[in-house]
Amino acid sequence: MGKLKHCWSSVLVLAMAVIGTGAVPITYLQSAVAKGAVCLDGSAPAYHFDKGFGSGVNNWIVHMEGGGWCTDVASCIKRKGTMKGSSKFMNKDFGFSGILGGKQNTNPDFYNWNRIKVRYCDGSSFTGNVEAVNPANKLFFRGARVWRAVIDELMAKGMKNAQNAILSGCSAGALAAILHCDTFRAILPRTARVKCVSDAGYFIHGKDISGGSYIQSYYSKVVALHGSAKSLPVSCTSKMKPELCFFPQYVVPSMRTPLFVINAAFDSWQIKNVLAPTGVDKRKEWANCKLDLKKCSAAQLKTVQGFRDQMMRALSPIHSTPSRGLFLDSCHAHCQGGSAASWSGAKGPQVANTKISKAVGNWFYGRSAFQKIDCPSPICNPTCPAISTDE
Repeated sequence: MGKLKHCWSSVLVLAMAVIGTGAVPITYLQSAVAKGAVCLDGSAPAYHFDKGFGSGVNNWIVHMEGGGWCTDVASCIKRKGTMKGSSKFMNKDFGFSGILGGKQNTNPDFYNWNRIKVRYCDGSSFTGNVEAVNPANKLFFRGARVWRAVIDELMAKGMKNAQNAILSGCSAGALAAILHCDTFRAILPRTARVKCVSDAGYFIHGKDISGGSYIQSYYSKVVALHGSAKSLPVSCTSKMKPELCFFPQYVVPSMRTPLFVINAAFDSWQIKNVLAPTGVDKRKEWANCKLDLKKCSAAQLKTVQGFRDQMMRALSPIHSTPSRGLFLDSCHAHCQGGSAASWSGAKGPQVANTKISKAVGNWFYGRSAFQKIDCPSPICNPTCPAISTDE
C-alpha cells in the first residue's frame, strides 16, 4: 500500500509539473492529408489546443507559429527534415505562455480562452498552394490549405460559436495573421468580436545597406516557388506585384478587420535580414553590429536609425484608422508576446508606461485605444530586455 501511495504521489507531482509548465499536447490533423493540406514533406499538419473554461468557453485565440521561409528547392528540402517542414519532427508538447498563457495573473484577458498554437511546417506563411508535386524532390507547397484545414477543424470543435476571437502569430506566423485576417473574420459568426494581432510580423519594404531591396527579391522567390499569389489578399494583388503583398504596409490599408501590431522599431530579425543581409554585406562589415547594436560604429548607428525611419513610414496605415493598435518599442528584439516575462512581466518592455498585455487587452475589449511609439534610439528605453526570440 505504501508503494502504491508513493506511486500515485509521483504521478500527481508529475501531473502538477506538466500543468505548471503549461505544456499542451500536439494534435495531428490526419484528416487533412486526404485534402492535400500537408507539410512540406507530405506529413499531416499539427496544432496544440488548450480548451477554454468559465467565461472564456466561447472565446478563441488562434496563434500561428513563426520560423522564416524557404525560397528554393534546396532550402525547402533542408527544411523538410526539421520540425519547420514536417510534423514528424515536432515536439509532442508545447508550453503555452505570454499571449497563450493559461494563468490569470500573467494573461488576465485571455487566460481562460480556447488557445491554439498552429505549428508552422510549410515555409510560406501559410500561403502556398501548388497542386503538382515534383517526383524528384517530393515537396508539397500547401500552406494555404493547411491554414484552412486547421480553421475548419477548429470550427467543428466549437469555434463556430465564438463570441470573441483573435488570429495572431509571431514573425512569419504574424505575417500570416495579417494576410489571413479578413478571411478569418469572414469565416466566423457575424456577431462575434474578431480582431487580429501581429507580433513581429510587420516586415517592411525597406532599403538595405547597398541601397537596394534584398528582401523584395527574397519574397519574390517565396511567392514564385510556393504559388502564393492566389492566396494573398486580392485587395493587394489587384494593385501590385504579388511579392509586394508580403509587406504589410501594402496590405493593411485595405484590411477591414481591426489589427494590433506589436513590433520593435529595431527588430532584430529585420536589422539582420532587411537592412544588412549577408548577401549584400560582402565585406562582413555588419557581422557584429547587426547582432549587437552596442558594437555598431557611429556611421552604422546612423544607418540603423534610418531603418527606424523607414519603419515609421511603413507604419502609416496603422495610424490612419483608430480601430488599429500599435505597440512600437525601441528594443532590439523579435517576437515579444510569447513569453510571460515580455508579455506582462515586471521587467517586460513598456511603452507609455504600459505593458504589451495591457495594451492589447484594452484595445481588444474597447476599453481604450492604443497607438504608442517609443523613444527614438535603441538604448533609450530601460525596460527593453536582451534580444527576445521566442520562435
